[in-house]
Amino acid sequence: MLYKELTIHIPSGLKSKGAAMFTHVAGHFESQILIECENKKINAKSIMGVLALRIPEGGTVTVVANGKDEQEAVAALKQLAATGELAPEMQ
Repeated sequence: MLYKELTIHIPSGLKSKGAAMFTHVAGHFESQILIECENKKINAKSIMGVLALRIPEGGTVTVVANGKDEQEAVAALKQLAATGELAPEMQ
């Protein structure tokens, strides 16, 4: 199980387009992926859950991944959070 704190550098935060990109990337992996924020844990593959968190640009979340591809999942979400762009293999 991996834990990684991420600062969101997506211009809209994890709202609308940012939430869609985040869930899109999370959905590429078999691992269970959760986002923890303000004592809430949600499934990172759930667009409604991610939208409900209303994370602004500059906000921080903890990503928790558990499964056989957890390292790759956390790395991909870290890249998205840092750059606001999808990796070519995720498009």
